[in-house]
Amino acid sequence: MRSRPLIGILGVMIALGLGRPAAAERPNVVVFLADDAGWGDYSFSGNRQIETPNIDSIARRGVSLDRFYVCPVCSPTRAEFLTGRYHPRGGVTGVSTGQERLNVSEKTVADAFHAAGYATGAFGKWHNGSQWPYHPMARGFDEYFGHTAGHWGEYFDAPLEENGKMIRTEGYIVDVCADRALDFIDRNRERPFFCYVPFTTPHSPWAAPAENWERFRDKPITQRGTPEKQENLDETRCALAMVENQDWNVGRVLARLKEHGLEDNTLVVYFSDNGPNSVRWTGGMKGRKGSTDEGGVRSVCYWRWPKGLPAGRTVPHISGAIDLLPTLLSLANVERVGDKPLDGRDLSPLLRGESTDWPDRQIFSTWAGKVSVRTQKYRLDAAGQLFDMEADPGQTMAVNARSPEVTRELTAAVEDWKAEMFGGRERLAGNAVDPRPIGVGYPEFPITMLPARDGEPRGGVKRSSPAPNCSYFVNWASVDDRIVWNVDVQTAGRYDVVIDYTCPEADAGSTIELSLGEARLTGKVGPGWDPPLYTNQDTLPRPHGESQMKEFHPLRLGVIELPKMKGELTLRATEIPGRNVLDLRRVTLTLVP
Repeated sequence: MRSRPLIGILGVMIALGLGRPAAAERPNVVVFLADDAGWGDYSFSGNRQIETPNIDSIARRGVSLDRFYVCPVCSPTRAEFLTGRYHPRGGVTGVSTGQERLNVSEKTVADAFHAAGYATGAFGKWHNGSQWPYHPMARGFDEYFGHTAGHWGEYFDAPLEENGKMIRTEGYIVDVCADRALDFIDRNRERPFFCYVPFTTPHSPWAAPAENWERFRDKPITQRGTPEKQENLDETRCALAMVENQDWNVGRVLARLKEHGLEDNTLVVYFSDNGPNSVRWTGGMKGRKGSTDEGGVRSVCYWRWPKGLPAGRTVPHISGAIDLLPTLLSLANVERVGDKPLDGRDLSPLLRGESTDWPDRQIFSTWAGKVSVRTQKYRLDAAGQLFDMEADPGQTMAVNARSPEVTRELTAAVEDWKAEMFGGRERLAGNAVDPRPIGVGYPEFPITMLPARDGEPRGGVKRSSPAPNCSYFVNWASVDDRIVWNVDVQTAGRYDVVIDYTCPEADAGSTIELSLGEARLTGKVGPGWDPPLYTNQDTLPRPHGESQMKEFHPLRLGVIELPKMKGELTLRATEIPGRNVLDLRRVTLTLVP
C-alpha cells in the first residue's frame, strides 16, 4: 500500500484546522490547575457521586490523557509544568520555608508566551516562590493575583496579593480568583493571552460555600476509597463540594470565552497537582497525596482546542507534567525561552491523533527521598517492588520474580536518575529553612514581604502550627528570643517597615528592634489588637497542623537604612512589660525612592 505524500497529509490537516498555527492565528491559552484533586474526583473518571459537566466538557470536546502523571505534592508539579523539567533540577525540594522556590536560572512557559507577545496573567495559588525574583511577575507573568504560599488558611473574605500588595477580598477564594481571570480575559480579548488559573481547592482547610456543602453534607458515599476503613466520609463530601464549586468556576470561564467569540481558538487545559488529599475513591488505585504510587501521582489531564484538536479522543500513552511546556509551545507555535535540556516530550502528535511511532518511556516520581518509575506497562515502586499496571492497576501483587530483567532495568534506571537529579546532595530535613537568601530591594519590585513561613524562630518563639505555610509566630516572651530571615539586600537605601501583628491590650508596649548588620530600627508595640480566631472559615474541623487564623493589624515601625549586604535580618525585643511581645504574621519592607 502506497503511503500518502506528506504534502497531502499537511493539506488535509490545514483544511481541517489541525495544522501548526501561524503567528497571526496563535491560540489563546487557558490553563486550569486543581489543588489536591484526585483522578477520581470527576464524573468523567466515573465518579457517580458528583457532576462536573464543565470540566468534563473539556475532555468530551477535546482530548483526555488517560495515563497522565504529576508529582506527589503541590510545588514540584507546578515547577515541572512551568519548566518542562523534573523539579529537583530547578531547586524545588519542599513545599514551604523557601524549599518551594524555583531557581531563577529556570525559564518558564510564561516567559515564552510573554516573549511571543502574549498578555500573561496568573490568578490563584503560585507556590514556587514569594519574593522577587521568584515571584510570578518575575517569571513571565504581567500580572498576578492570589497567594504565593503553599496553602492558605482563609477561604472566605481572604487577604490576597494583588501585584505585590496585600488586599482584603470579599467572597469565596476560588470565586474571587476566577473573577480576576474573567477580568483579565475581558481586558485582553483583542490580543493573544495566556491565562493561568491555579485553583486553591480542594486543598484543606475543609471549607466549601454553603450552597455546595448543602448538596453533599448528607449524601451517601457509595464509591469508597482505598483502603476503605481509612476514609473520612465527611472529608470526602467536603472535597466533592469544593470540586463542584470549582467546576462552576471553570464553566464561568468557558462561557466568557464563548461570549467573546474566543472559544474556537482558545486552547484550554485542565489537570491537578497530585493525588487526593484524603482517602477517597480513585478507582482502586494504591496511594494518595504524598505517595509515589499510582494513586498519588496519576491525574486527569484534558485538552480542548476546537480549531486545532479533535474532539472525543483519548490518549492511552503515559505522559506527565514535564510534557506540558513543550506541548503548549508546539501547539501555539511559540518559541521556547531558555536552553536547559527538557525532560518532557511534545505530545502534540498524540493529541492530534497523527500516525506516529511513539516509543515507550520512563516517567519518574519522587518525594521525601522515595522514587518510583512508570513505563507504559510497569511501575517499580519506592520499595523496589515491580507491578504490572495493565493486569494489576491496584498494585496488589509484585511480579519481580516473573520479570527479573524488567526489575533490573528499572532499578538501575532509578539509581541513575537519582544520581543525575540529586548528585549526592543532602536533602533538607522537613521544614528546615532553605539556605538560599531572600532578595530585598529590587527597584523593579520594591515591596518585599517576609512572612512567618520564610522566617526562623529562635529561643522560645514557635509557629502557630506545625505547617509553616499559613502560620504566624507565637510564644514570643523573652528578650533572648529572636525571629530571623536570611536576606540579600540588593539596593542600599531607606526601607519603610510594616509589621502585621496581634497583641492583647495588657501586653502592649514592648520595645522591638529590627536589625541587619549595623543597621537598627526600634519601635513600640501598640495599640493593643487582640481579635478572636475566625469562626466563619471552616465547613469541617481544621486538620491537625493547620493554624486557626485571625485578623492581623499593621504596625508601621518606621524607616531603616539598610546596606547592600547578605545577612540575618533579625527581630527581637529589648523591653517586655507584659507576658508576650506580639504574634507576628509578616514583616514588609518597601524600598523608599
